Formats: sequence, structure tokens, C-alpha cells
Amino acid sequence: MSRSVPSKAKIFDPSSQSNAKQQVSPTPPGDNALGFMLASVADQYAENAHYPPWSTPLTPAQAEGYRGNRYEPVSLPLGNNGHFTVTLEQYRFTRGESILVAASIQGPQVVTDRLELSLENSLTRDTVASAQLIAKDGDGFYEGSIDSNESPGEYRLIVEANIDGKKVRHVSTLTIEPFLGTFDGLEASYITNNNLVIPLRFEPDQPGYYSLSAQLYAGQQPIALLQAEQRLDLTTDTIDLKAHGTVLVNRQWKGPMSLRHLQIRQLPAKPGQRTHYAFGPDEGYSFSPPDLDSLRDTPASDPESEQRAALLRQLANKF
Repeated sequence: MSRSVPSKAKIFDPSSQSNAKQQVSPTPPGDNALGFMLASVADQYAENAHYPPWSTPLTPAQAEGYRGNRYEPVSLPLGNNGHFTVTLEQYRFTRGESILVAASIQGPQVVTDRLELSLENSLTRDTVASAQLIAKDGDGFYEGSIDSNESPGEYRLIVEANIDGKKVRHVSTLTIEPFLGTFDGLEASYITNNNLVIPLRFEPDQPGYYSLSAQLYAGQQPIALLQAEQRLDLTTDTIDLKAHGTVLVNRQWKGPMSLRHLQIRQLPAKPGQRTHYAFGPDEGYSFSPPDLDSLRDTPASDPESEQRAALLRQLANKF
């Protein structure tokens, strides 16, 4: 009897994530639980107001969790403590890019030396491509690839094995994205308005509104998550990422900095259209920043968060 378990992937979408903020521990206003809760929320709003939404501090754990194009393998359990696992290099593939697939079947089961591989449109359930995975070294490991030259959208990757004389299917999900354009490096960074500005060149294939995110590092230390959104056309190909002074001051930064885990999204032109994704080079971009001594730990202005914090503190003081 066939079995299938969809695999899941963790994808960072800046538009759907709350800003990465350092947690604060508010002083309890009293024994009343509601008052303590209101004070906690007020302190969080005040913390949010300290950093602009396009430049937020990043812990090592957050940096790892926000890596953009990752595929998380899921193992399908088999009898006698066996496992059927499929692994992909990533979750999102640019149209025409080869999809490399690795599978492993561990346990006492009897398995053939080839596995059937197919790519299926998630909406129509039509099979659009097929291939085989070939056994490697006789240790239950299989490798192969399949073409992704299909229309952008969500697809199901199906690996079918004959295990102990029965067909077992492992189903993973992935997306195929259109070619959005070319990352073309950085221009010289500079300081203005209490920001370290890092211009990034991106040549879009089509004009439209784009959202860019990247992680700022000093050596191996993550500093901040940077985000920017603007319209690009064939004459405008530079997006300015800005690191606010609040994430850079009071630390001794030495040596070059880098932008890592770059992700750009082409935003829908009309409601109901898909958001398309592309990713920068795996190695990111290194650069030598200018002198940062002029930056200040001056909180960013966020009137809405400040007003909410003040209102919540007033309510908390009543308990």
C-alpha cells in the first residue's frame, strides 16, 4: 500500500516575520497578572521603537533560523525501525536549474537498486518530468537529478521505491521560480543620517517592485537583519540597504564586514499573483566599511509604537 509524507521547508519571508528584537525583562508592576502583562507588552513596544523595521539586531540563533532557501528533510518511517529519507539542496529552484536529489533507505528491508523519480504539478497533479535515482556504494544511498524547466509554481517531488515487494512513495514539496535578474555586487558603503548605507546592484529581468533582505556580519558574528523595498526598472539597478546606528554602536568592529543570505522578492503587481523569489551568491559579499565612529545609539522614531507603549503603561499603572 502506498504511503506519502509531505516534506516541509523553512523559508524566511521578511514580509511575514516580526522584527527580530532583543527581549527585555520588565519589572513586575505588582501582583496583578493583567498589569504585569500590559507592562510587558509596553516594554516590547518601546523596544520595537528603538530600532527601525529595516535594521533590526540579529542573534546567532535568529541568523540560523532566517537563512532563506533551505530544505528540511523529513524521514518516512518504515517497519523494523527503518527510514526512507529524501534530501534536496534547497526548497526554491530557478526555472531550468537542475534539481539534485539524494535518498536513503535504512533498515533491514529489501530494496531495488533504482528508485523512480517524478515531478508533479501540485494544482493539476500532472506529471511533468521523470527520472531515476541510482544506488551508490550499496549502502542504501541513491542519487539523481530531474529538470525544472517548468512554469513557476508549486510542485510535488515524488520518489517511489519498491521495498519488500511493495511500492512506497515519499512526497516532497518545492517551488520553481522565474529568473528575476542578476546580483552584481556592492558599491562603496558610506555613512549618512546615522546609517551605514550599503548599495547593492541588482539587474532585474523585469521592472517592478522588489523587496531585498540580507544579514549583516562582522567576521562570523551576525549583526543585523537589513531590509529594503523599492521599484526597479531597466535604468535603476541599485538597492540601498541601511544598518542603523543603534545596531552598530558600542561595539568594537574590526576588519571587513559582509552581507550574507541575500534574498530578493518580486512583489505581486496585482492581488492574487504569486510572489517570486531569488537568492544571492552562497558566499555573499564582503566589503570594508567606512569609519563608524560618527554613528550614535539614537533610537529610531516610531510614533505608533511609542504611543501604544505609553497607553499600555497607563493601563498597567491602574492595576
